[in-house]
This record gives sequence, C-alpha cells and structure tokens, in this order.
Amino acid sequence: MPNRPGFQTVLLLPNLTKQGAYEASLQAISILHREGIRVLLPDSLKDRYPDRPVTFSGSTDCAAAAADMVLTIGGDGTIIHAARHAVPLKKPLLGINMGRLGFVAGLERNELSMLSRLASGDYEIEKRMLLSVVHHGDGEAQTFLALNDAVISRGSLSRLIDIDVTLDRDYMCHYRSDGLIISTPTGSSAYSLAAGGPVVEPSMKCIVMTPICPHSLFARSVVFSHRSHLSVSALCDDDTTVFLTIDGAETVILKKTDNVYITSSGTEAEFVVLKDRSFYRVLNEKFTEKGDGDS
Repeated sequence: MPNRPGFQTVLLLPNLTKQGAYEASLQAISILHREGIRVLLPDSLKDRYPDRPVTFSGSTDCAAAAADMVLTIGGDGTIIHAARHAVPLKKPLLGINMGRLGFVAGLERNELSMLSRLASGDYEIEKRMLLSVVHHGDGEAQTFLALNDAVISRGSLSRLIDIDVTLDRDYMCHYRSDGLIISTPTGSSAYSLAAGGPVVEPSMKCIVMTPICPHSLFARSVVFSHRSHLSVSALCDDDTTVFLTIDGAETVILKKTDNVYITSSGTEAEFVVLKDRSFYRVLNEKFTEKGDGDS
C-alpha cells in the first residue's frame, strides 16, 4: 500500500451494546495512544472512560469536525450510523467488526494491531457511492443520503402493495409485492442480498433494485447505471401503511400521492483500507466461517 499522511486525530465511536466492544475500545485507545494519535470521544461517553488517554469533544458532530477520521467498533449498523456524521464532513471511516457478518467493517476483533498503520500512513482510501433519496409529499421534499439502501415496505398487515417504477421519466415496471429495495453496491450484501439480489463489488457505481417477495414468477433484481434516475410510487389500501426507510434508521410514511426519487449522490463515503484482501475473499470467508445472520 502507498504511504499517505498519517492520521493525527481519530474520533472513536464504539457501540457498547455489542459484546466485547468496550474491551476492544480500550485496546484500540491503547494502540492509538502509543502511536501518538489523539483519540476523541463524544461527551456522552464520559462516564464510561474515566482516567483514559482520550479527549471529550462535545457532540458527535463537533468531535467529527475536529477529527481526521472516524473509527467505529460494532457491527455494520454502527458504521452506517457513524457515516451520517462523517460523510457530510468528508471524514474517512474505518469499522472494527463486533457483529456477525460485518461486510462494511475493515477489521475484525483480532486485527486491532493493524491500527498502528493509521499513524504511519500505510493505508488506502476506498470511495463508496451513496444514494440521494428525495421524498415528495404534501408539497414538501425531504432529502436523505443512503449508504446501504432505501426500502419501501408495508406495515404489519399481511397485504401486498402495488409499486410503480419509472426510469429516466419513462414508465418501467410494476411490482405487487411486500416491498422494494433500492441499494448501493455497499448495500447489495445487506437486505438486498437476503431478498435474492445480486452481490456487487462495493467500489462499483450502480443502483440495484430488488423486489421483496414479489407476487410474480418472473420478478428479478435489476442493476442500473449510476447515472439512472428512478421514481417510485406505492399504492395500497386505505388501512395499509407503507414506509420508506433509509439505511434502517430513518423512516417516512408514504401516502398514495407521494413519490420517491432516487439517484446516485454527488457525495461519496470514504473508507480506510488497511488489509490487502479482495471483497470476494471476504464474502466467502464471512459466509463460510460465520454463516448467515445480521450484523
């Protein structure tokens, strides 16, 4: 790997609900401190890290602004949550996996010693495509960024919903299904994969559309160019609720007259790469060693 400027300040965001995450965070702090890297934590974690060589820097956004990069300890969900703070500030991300699969994470729990490379500049930066998801409803527009996916799905009632998809202003297709997943290449190994979608190398630029339990023998995933413009609307019975969910975190209730516009975002997420290991090797190792499961 080519040498780059070493990181001097790292924001650490551990998910302390994960088993072993606290112990891993203490080890990470020790390694980073030994390498001369300043470790920042948000004020919300003050009670958990007394008398440690760390600096508390206010809110997560304030700490992210003061850091050179963001280091997470948890599952893929922890990284996706951290990306909401890091991406707008153009801060690179690195995740230490404490979950089950962890496709987005760059390191496993037993690889913490590699954090020393952050100081020496022995790393690469990989850029990942994001989706711009715009919800139009009631004369207003809300815009979201998605690292993994945007999912349109029904509520608790077991009723199918009708979904119309327009591609570049031309009507494309209709689904009658439990929902629809629009994912990035990064998100192709998440919910989309579980729904039968294809695996896409994360560094690629494309948009993947996968129906959820379609009521059709011929419904398959579709892969679009990253230059595509998709418009999605969902029709349902009056007593059926339809949701738009962004990266499993932000949710909007869709009405019959609402539209969702999805394109590739001009903003990209940056990930720190410390290991010279292909995505497909990681994919094989994850499923062979750990089996299916959430992260």
